[in-house]
Amino acid sequence: MSLEISKELIYNIELLIENQNDFAILEMLSEEHHADIAEVLEELTLEDATYIIKLLDSEKTSEILMELDEDVREKVLTKLSAKEIAEELEELDSDDAADIIGELPEHRKKRVIDHIDDDEHVADIKELLTYDDDSAGSIMAKELVKVNENWSIPRCVKEMRAQAEEVTRVHSIYVINDEEQLIGRLSLKDLLITPTKGNISKIVRPKVDSVSVNENVEEVAKIMQKYDLEAIPVVDDEMILLGRITIDDIVDIIKDEAEEDYLLAAGISQDVEADDSIWELTKARLPWLILGLFGGLGAVIIMEGYEDIMTNPRFSKLFFFTPLIAAMAGNVGVQSSAIIVQGLANDIVKGSLFNRLLKEVGLSLINGLVLGLIVLLVSPLMNVDFMFSITVAISMLCVIIVAALVGTFVPIILDKRGIDPAIATGPFITTSNDIFGIFLFFFIAKLMLGF
Repeated sequence: MSLEISKELIYNIELLIENQNDFAILEMLSEEHHADIAEVLEELTLEDATYIIKLLDSEKTSEILMELDEDVREKVLTKLSAKEIAEELEELDSDDAADIIGELPEHRKKRVIDHIDDDEHVADIKELLTYDDDSAGSIMAKELVKVNENWSIPRCVKEMRAQAEEVTRVHSIYVINDEEQLIGRLSLKDLLITPTKGNISKIVRPKVDSVSVNENVEEVAKIMQKYDLEAIPVVDDEMILLGRITIDDIVDIIKDEAEEDYLLAAGISQDVEADDSIWELTKARLPWLILGLFGGLGAVIIMEGYEDIMTNPRFSKLFFFTPLIAAMAGNVGVQSSAIIVQGLANDIVKGSLFNRLLKEVGLSLINGLVLGLIVLLVSPLMNVDFMFSITVAISMLCVIIVAALVGTFVPIILDKRGIDPAIATGPFITTSNDIFGIFLFFFIAKLMLGF
């Protein structure tokens, strides 16, 4: 049962902190999950949250720190001494410890590391900090259970027990040779039913999925998702076993990527939150707003080229339809690009680009014909001339086809160029299709109405 976070609960905790009733606080939080406690701390002031962090034992608070929002955790860490942070890190797996160290200012990193007593843990943390942020090496944990192919069953069991004490969860048992190269994995069932006189080389399962230490984290996520893996070993170019990546790290990667894509789709160029400074929010939003401004100015220039029809009673009604054309172009483009971006993210957009575009043309024809027919049916109610209605319907059909092609083509090209295709689902695609749409509308109207 999760802890129910309420105003009353927060008030009670604040009251206990104010009265420095440590015993009551410890009793209240002793049986609660670290994720629930982290949620409570995020509702408290920085001073109160720090008070509880210092009150609880490091075994629990280390997990709480990992559950805290990054901004909250960064602020809490500023209130802890280097020694206190080191005590938290000693309780964490190497990957989580490296994440926290990486968030610290440079002048504090060395001081914190100097207070960690476990030299092996320090070496692991320093190694993880050397890898690129988007690589498998940056999110792998060094803690794992591995056995040598030449070991006997009794020695294997003994070594596994010793190693397991340092591992939070044992997902797999990896088998290496004398050169530390990964050669397979071990099944617990096989280990249990094999006579103790045997050697584990006879029960090694050679088929084991692994990833390179330099593999992009998004590719690692796709592999683990495709094969339903709870953990995957990480190796170097010579197949030497370096660490493992677990599913909880991959969930974080997927979540971060989804948030990033959502912000890009909304026209925000960097990771920001509602409580960030005005300057940070401005930097994230302004570039796309400038793009939208130039796109709007482009549409104005196009419309200026046809300003003479505004004074002509026969054709002036055309301008009333420009919002409709622009809206349909933007909506269709965003729909098409969103589907393609989702397919690229899930690695299901394969095959010929021509066939993909041909499919979009067919889909656009159906949508355009249905929407055009609706325009023809509604136009008499708006006292619009039949020829005008036909012009608007045909223009809208052409605009829908072009917008769908742009919405399909652009994300695929961006992906091939190594650019996040999620950019194509936001103001970029909407603005470009608005311009195309208005241009096509007036161009087709000029051909059909002869002004």
